[in-house]
Amino acid sequence: MMRVVIVGGHGKVALRAARLLCADGHEVTALIRNPAHAAEVRETGATPVIFDVEAAKESAFADVFVGHDAIVWSAGAGGGNPARTYAVDRDAAKRSMDAASAAGVRRYVMVSYFGAALDHGVPEGDSFFAYAEAKAAADEYLRSTALDWTILGPSRLTDEPATGIAVSEPGAPSPGLAKGMVSRDAVAQVIVAALGDRSTIGRQLEFNDGDGVVGSAW
Repeated sequence: MMRVVIVGGHGKVALRAARLLCADGHEVTALIRNPAHAAEVRETGATPVIFDVEAAKESAFADVFVGHDAIVWSAGAGGGNPARTYAVDRDAAKRSMDAASAAGVRRYVMVSYFGAALDHGVPEGDSFFAYAEAKAAADEYLRSTALDWTILGPSRLTDEPATGIAVSEPGAPSPGLAKGMVSRDAVAQVIVAALGDRSTIGRQLEFNDGDGVVGSAW
């Protein structure tokens, strides 16, 4: 049994992951900003905690993290406001990593996106630029820590039923994939599988819908 914190616990992927984790007998603490979302989180079996990641200092993150076994970062500003995107997707994410170290929680799974990299190639005038910059900076910072990290890069999300996944790993000899689509159900399954599979530590896994079985496709 693991005790897992999901940061951004009301997201569509996060709710699915919480439900799967709780069904497997794990304990999940879901950090949410809006108290109105607490009932929906409880329905998954998770325990909601009202927490503003944008405003929270490192010490506040650490206080929540203490006593847990793993952290899943699934939070995001939602785009549209570059300043808030940097504040949440980059700065708050970094504070959470430092807090994880301070709290003694080594396992950290980052939900990023397919193609995230410092050389992401998104033009500065593009509305996606701030998000691409923020996620790349957060991912790079995570790589520099001593945490047992895994970075997950799902393609464009859909609400289709999960069928399986196709995985590639940037910089590894595995075959490359073009960015495609992936079910939110599949992303939740990948989060759960990665948490329980230490072979994913220190790896960035990008994935689409495919024929591979989650948990053995990498």
